[in-house]
Amino acid sequence: MESSPPLYSVLLLVLVASPALFVSPARSTSQQTLEHPKLNKTGFWVKLKQVDSGKNFFQLERIQNGIKRGQHRLQKIANGLAHHDLRAISSPVSPVNHISEFFLEFSIGTPLKTDQLVLLDTASDLIWIQCKSCINCFKQNNPIFDQSESLSFFNLSSSSELCKALPRSTPTIDGWCEYYYKYRDDSSTSGIMGRENFTLGDVIVPNLGFGCGEDYEGDGFSPGAGVVGLGRGLLSLVSQLKETKFAYCLPSIEDPKNSGRLLIGSPERISIDKLMKTTPLIRNWFEPSRYYVSLEGISVGGTKLHMKKSTALKDDGTGGLYIDSGAPITHLEKSAYDLVREEFINQAVKLSEDKSGLYVFDLCFNLPKERSDRDKVPKLIFHFDGADWELPRKNYMIEDENNGVMCLGIVPSRDDVSMFGALQQQNMLVISDLEKDTLSFVPTECDQL
Repeated sequence: MESSPPLYSVLLLVLVASPALFVSPARSTSQQTLEHPKLNKTGFWVKLKQVDSGKNFFQLERIQNGIKRGQHRLQKIANGLAHHDLRAISSPVSPVNHISEFFLEFSIGTPLKTDQLVLLDTASDLIWIQCKSCINCFKQNNPIFDQSESLSFFNLSSSSELCKALPRSTPTIDGWCEYYYKYRDDSSTSGIMGRENFTLGDVIVPNLGFGCGEDYEGDGFSPGAGVVGLGRGLLSLVSQLKETKFAYCLPSIEDPKNSGRLLIGSPERISIDKLMKTTPLIRNWFEPSRYYVSLEGISVGGTKLHMKKSTALKDDGTGGLYIDSGAPITHLEKSAYDLVREEFINQAVKLSEDKSGLYVFDLCFNLPKERSDRDKVPKLIFHFDGADWELPRKNYMIEDENNGVMCLGIVPSRDDVSMFGALQQQNMLVISDLEKDTLSFVPTECDQL
């Protein structure tokens, strides 16, 4: 797994929007006939940017920043779980990870385009950004989008398909769709649903439905402007484009100059080789947006730990494990995590455990001075149904040279749901096929796609 496979190439499609698709500022409800746009079968890709990109940080500082973001998110989730029964919440309870390491860049509007930087999240659906009309705004790097200056923006009717797909919406006096969307960490966004022309890479996507954010509660979205959901629901980018396939590649967080890629549409033009692994996607009708897979077991070193029962998706929608591009690290159901932790300690006999409690991570070791001794960390493999995901050491061990500590980048979940996070997905091309209900992955140098 340490050796790099051949590089993968993706065809970049340039799509020019028809003038007929640019709507007037009248914003009449008759425009609602322009529902989900459809791109051709070739697909297109856009770059993913790391949160610390462009900042003059040493490697240690970048790792520390990522750890602090992870600590903040975990505390927010813990606070939220202390006050809510997740199954009683009608709004989405996706742990959209506002301190995700990866952002998607696009521009919006006509004729003047406003550049935006938003978080990428496979565990939620809604696309939304802050708009100029916001009452409670948070700081973002790029200018806030002014919908009144765009000729192609119009409001969505409360009777539109996308408005009906929202977990919570109300009609305004004028009949427009007012949305409210809440996340698991108690952050929320609200505003008016609209349609607008988005430019993703070199592709113009006309009339994309999104939330024009006017109010916001919580923290963690900054320096981005909002979120692009890639979930399985009608509101997501993939669903609105009526695409059945998408792929992403998250680069190593060690070097923020490296960029990742998001491919929307057919991945046939990606060179596939024998290293590709495929596992079935599982439907959870209680959480239909998430990409669940079946975790059969985890190998620590040469020992395979069987845990399918503890991590299995149950009939009432609880349990299970889903893939989350936004989560900084993997969260395992506690009994499964305890098995991994115990086996790690048993096998890492030449590593002394650090019990200082310096980090939020549950298991840390004193960092050996000799580089060769660090290789004595046990190997880690996730066994999914029909596919083994073997992790390079940097994808599960986080090193802090300054404090002489290295920690396991996996933590116990606060509930019975597990999620497979971004750290574990570094330099892996992950392909979701919604027609075949499969998830495939293969080692890839993301910045060279």
